[in-house]
This record gives sequence, structure tokens and C-alpha cells, in this order.
Amino acid sequence: MNKKQFRNRCLIMALVCLLAFIGAAIAEDMTEQSKPASENTLQIEAIATTVETVAVSEKTDERERNEDGDPVINVWGGIKAIAKSTAFANGEWEQYVMIAVACLLLYLAIVPQFEPLLLLPIAFGMLLANLPLAGLGSYKGASYTFYDNIEAALVAAKNMNLTSADIVPRYNEAVGLIQYSLQTSNGGLMYYLYKGVQLGIYPELIFMGVGAMTDFAPLIANPKSLLLGAAAQLGIFLTFLGAKLLGFTAAEAGAIGIIGGADGPTAIFVTTNLAPHLLGPIAVAAYSYMALVPVIQPPIMKALTTEKERKIRMSQLRPVSKTELIVFPILVTILVSLLLPTAAPLVGCLMFGNLLRVCGVTERLNKTVQNELCNIVTIFLGLTVGATTTGQTFLTLNTLKIVVLGVVAFGFGTAGGVLLAKLMNKLTGGKINPLIGSAGVSAVPMAARVSNKVGQQYDPGNFLLMHAMGPNVAGVIGSAVAAGVLISLFA
Repeated sequence: MNKKQFRNRCLIMALVCLLAFIGAAIAEDMTEQSKPASENTLQIEAIATTVETVAVSEKTDERERNEDGDPVINVWGGIKAIAKSTAFANGEWEQYVMIAVACLLLYLAIVPQFEPLLLLPIAFGMLLANLPLAGLGSYKGASYTFYDNIEAALVAAKNMNLTSADIVPRYNEAVGLIQYSLQTSNGGLMYYLYKGVQLGIYPELIFMGVGAMTDFAPLIANPKSLLLGAAAQLGIFLTFLGAKLLGFTAAEAGAIGIIGGADGPTAIFVTTNLAPHLLGPIAVAAYSYMALVPVIQPPIMKALTTEKERKIRMSQLRPVSKTELIVFPILVTILVSLLLPTAAPLVGCLMFGNLLRVCGVTERLNKTVQNELCNIVTIFLGLTVGATTTGQTFLTLNTLKIVVLGVVAFGFGTAGGVLLAKLMNKLTGGKINPLIGSAGVSAVPMAARVSNKVGQQYDPGNFLLMHAMGPNVAGVIGSAVAAGVLISLFA
């Protein structure tokens, strides 16, 4: 066992131990039943929210004062007050567990370099969201005080130096009624940046950058590889069925199943449309498993192929003309959008980015989309998605289920591509190496590199990379189409 293999196994063991610790930590939550609030409780909450601002404005300073009216300084009392105001005294165990998880993900992003461009921002966003009293979670928005009648709201507005224009009717979740409200604080930075995730802006811009960096020539030269990209989406739909059996709703199961597409932006786009409350666990699982493609895929590829099949050498791909490269993104956009309109945002942005790359007349825009735009959006996307993973939302039994289902999704996706490639190999008389089928998951270009690496373990002179890139880029289109299908069915 070499040093790299030993390190990878140690990391996997660390992840297993961490999951076991999380499972033990949430055991207490599994035994508690949530009770619905009684009518009296709701009335008390309504009264409390009504008088909250007035109580704050009428609050008096109860500190002890001397004869001159100055507060008496109590050194020991001051030290205790400062100690009680620190995050150390106000943190909960869930927050410290999540800080440990964030540090582990930061290590995986920096040292082994597992998907660092997105895993590092996600991990740091997770760290920020779980700092006690920091209020940096993506869900930490503006806060409001509610009033039963306009008279009380007007009195409160006057005490807060506000006007009647600041009084807005708003739904109060605590009592289930629409009441008069006054905004008492603004949302933080993460809250407003997170709007780009909620509105589906960031994933589409990321797809634009992916399109600008993707070469579809291998797919155009070998259109049959589109079938391999479609077959690799098998993991999405089988995982959907598994999630349903584990008690998830159809929308939640669809969001979990998309992990099998091995495409982080697609997973985020689908989850924000179908199950936004599961965004943190699904995003972390999707990007973590994308980084573990070199660990997850090879055993499945070797188990489903023979040594003779792994040594098959494929003929060189034909040259692709510039006209084909330009027509392809336009044609795909039209056909996919007409057949499945819900997939148009992702596929349209992907193909627009690719058209900037191949048309030859927008080089400045192409470089901007590939670099500045994609990098800025990646930072915002990673930080805000990571900031959704607070201890209360992440440390649940559902998170453990999602982690397990994510592995199943990747496994079945890889198997689906390899098995169809084996069938195509039989039908073509041994001209297709089944290893390229595993690249049908859209982890570009990592999955294609894994196919090439496994092939060269049995024949060092066998170069499968360009052949595997065909199914790999087809998987990007396939996962976007699968996302459109799930959204159209369950949104």
C-alpha cells in the first residue's frame, strides 16, 4: 500500500467515524416527539410579540448608581457579564460538532485537494454559520415585531423613530395570522447573497462558465456516447425510489436522487426548487462524492468488466469542423427547450457559454465567463450554501440517509454507464471499451480521467481520455435534462 492509498483510506475512516459520532449525537433528537402548540400558547406568543418593542423601549436601567447618578463599577460583576456575553458561554453542542465538520472539509479541500474550488467555500460558509452569536447563517434574515392592531403599531413606530410608512402587513408564523409589522433589524450579508441561490441565479451562471470551458467535439465526433451519458443517469432515478422507501416525499426524493448526476450546480438548482430545507446536506454530499470519484468508481468499473474488455483500444475520433461546433449548442438549446422547457435555464446557459467559446468572435466575453464571472459566482455559491448547514438543520437522521443514498446514486450511475457500454461493445463487435461508460456521470473531467487511468493500469499504451470525454460532457447535458424532468414532475 503506497502513501496516497493509505492517506485516502485514513480519510474515509475519519469520515465514517465522524458519521458515527453524528449518529450518536442525534440519538436524543430521535427519541423526542415535537408537540403542537396549544391555543393558549399561541395567544401568549401573540401577546408577547405585540408588546415586545414597547417593552424594549420602556425598559429602565436597573444598574446600581452612586450619589452622583453614575453607575457603580463592579469589577468582578463586569468580568462575569463579559464572560456570559461571549460565544463560549452561548454555544450549543450542535454548533461545535458542525465547526468540527467544517474543519474536516477544509482539510479535505486544502491537503488532498478534493474539489477545492467549491468545497473550500462551502466548508468556510459552514464554519461561519455555526459560530455562536455571529448570526451569519444564510437563513438569518431581517427580524420583525408584530402587532394586533394599527394603533399599537403606530405607538411602537413613534418610539422607534419610524413612520406609518414603515408599518407593513406581514404573515406571522408564530400565530398563523397576518398582522401589522415593523422591521427591527436587517438581514446579514449571507442572507442577501443567498437570494442568488433561492432564485436559481448562481447555478445557471455556473453552467454558463462550465459551457465556456467544455469541449463538445468528442461528443459530436461520436454521437453514440450521448447514450452513455443518458445511461449514467440511472443512479438518479433508482436513488429516487430508494429515498421514497426511506420515507422522503417525492419532491425530497427527487432532490436527493440528483446527487447521482455528479453535478453540484444541478443538485443545488433542483434542491432549491424541490426541497430547499435539504440544500445543505445535499450540496455537501454532492461535492464530497464528486471529489471521491477516483475512490468510488474504480472498484465498480473493475467488478463489471473483464481484463480483456479493459484492454480494448478504440479507433481515433474523426476531426470536427467549426461549423459543427457552432451549430451544436444552438441546436441542442432549441431541441431540449422545446421538449422539456423546465431544463431550458440550465441547458440554455450551458450552451450559451459554449457558443461564446467556439464562435471565435467573442473571445473577451469567453475569457470573462470562464474566469472572472465563474470565479465570483463560485465564491458566492459556496459560501451561501455552506451557511445553510447549521447544526439544527444538518445534524438529523435525514442527513445520514442522504449521505448513504448519495453513495448509492454514484454507484448505480457508474454501473449504468458501464453496463450500457458493455452492451454497445457486444453490438459493435468489440470496438468500444466499457470503461468509458463510467465517465457518463458529469464530473467533468475527473470521471474521464478515472476511465483513462483504469485503462492504462492494464495497458499503459491505451489512451481513453478523449473517448471518455464524449460520455463525460454528454453526462452534463443528461443531468440537466434529468433535473428538468424532476422539476416538471414534482415542483
